Amino acid sequence: MTKSELIAELSTIYPHLLARDIERIVHTIFDEISAALTRGDRVELRGFGAFIPRRRDARTGRNPRTGDTVSVEEKSVPFFKVGKELRERVNQSATKSATAE
Repeated sequence: MTKSELIAELSTIYPHLLARDIERIVHTIFDEISAALTRGDRVELRGFGAFIPRRRDARTGRNPRTGDTVSVEEKSVPFFKVGKELRERVNQSATKSATAE
């Protein structure tokens, strides 16, 4: 699901809200999650999961095209750890679709 599909789905579920207001809400939530990760904070959404910034050490890598050795700097990357409730719901729906086939 893309961000625009999410906004369209929420507009359908909540017809009393204006689409531009829903769009502003969705953008604000994503912007705040991004800002928190940029600051190095953990963002936890109960029942869904947690976004955690992880640090990757500097290392020596290889250019796949030429095979030359390349220095890769230390960096921070976002990591998502799925919550128990979401994991169970996904596994439950996967089990149901597998038995239906």
